Amino acid sequence: MLAPSCATDKLAPRCVLSEDMKINFPSHLTDTALVAAVMRLAGGEREATVQLITYLAELDRRRLYLPAGYSSLYAYCRSELQLSEPEAYIRMKAARIVRRFPRILEMLIDGSLNLTTLRLLVPHLKSSNHQGLLDAAAGKSKREVKELLARLFPKPDARPSIRKLPAPRPSLAATATLATPGAADVVLGVSRTVTESPARAQPPASPSPHHPLAMPLAADRYKITFTASTETRDKLEFARDLLRHAIPDGDPAAIIDRALMALLEELARNKFAAADKPRPGRGPANGSRHIPADVKRAVWIRDLGRCAFVAPHGRRCNERAFVEFHHVQPYAAGGPPTVVNIALRCKSHNQHEADVYFGPRSGVDAVRETAAAYAAGIDVGTGSGPT
Repeated sequence: MLAPSCATDKLAPRCVLSEDMKINFPSHLTDTALVAAVMRLAGGEREATVQLITYLAELDRRRLYLPAGYSSLYAYCRSELQLSEPEAYIRMKAARIVRRFPRILEMLIDGSLNLTTLRLLVPHLKSSNHQGLLDAAAGKSKREVKELLARLFPKPDARPSIRKLPAPRPSLAATATLATPGAADVVLGVSRTVTESPARAQPPASPSPHHPLAMPLAADRYKITFTASTETRDKLEFARDLLRHAIPDGDPAAIIDRALMALLEELARNKFAAADKPRPGRGPANGSRHIPADVKRAVWIRDLGRCAFVAPHGRRCNERAFVEFHHVQPYAAGGPPTVVNIALRCKSHNQHEADVYFGPRSGVDAVRETAAAYAAGIDVGTGSGPT
């Protein structure tokens, strides 16, 4: 464990690493020990953050940043404590709000509230509502807190608008991209119950944290903003003209809702063979890897279109992006394409279960047809096994 030495200063202790200290990755730890250590360190980080906030609150009360040569607590945190701008801002806001509502400190320590969600709550916390608001926000994500605040403090609908964005200054790295014909951008703002709308045709190469395009305005209303090409703008206007008989006011939200419904129906047909009048399946052929359409439909409905991987402690993944049909007992081990043996997995968990069963890949295109020795005892009934 690294133990930085801190030079005591009346205003701000400075911590530096000793010259003999070396940073080593904990590669010697077992999986269980590593997870336990990470959990312990995360809890320690929360406690350290809360302690820093309480000390900043007292420092702010005494205005000790003034004799240190700073005009504000924010400037002190930025320069003297070397925090980033977001870190300094939210800690300053937290230091001031916890003096009024000390319960926030307990919630920050136990993890039911974090600095990101606290920042959203701060403008709305009052003596008359803080208990109920903190209870309602406990354990919620940033997105869920935004929706909570939209229900409690609704905003008016956003007016539909399409406007041309100024042409960005081309950088050396982006010159080739910006040279694409028809790259004039427009921004579309609509208010609708739709929560997400993809802005790019190509998906990311690997799963990444979600950055929602929808900002909740009220209980069931969202403001959606994205940048589109000139061709997309033209398609939207053409669709608006064609739909005047059904949508006389040309509301972009209603048009996009119709378009998304048609797209979802097409994706359902392609992804899991959805049909209004599905034909009875003939059953999988012996030795075939092909998954029949009726099996895909049943599995998709059963798993709710989400990754059905369940961790040993009971947490289900529930990811919807990059979902794949997965053989519980691998096809290479004789697993049939039946409803019992097929389940939904996201790409990451499908690969994870392949690594658990066959062992890690030795190459990018390696084909594993033999189970690893340590995986011989896997219980097929638990849903462990790769496609």
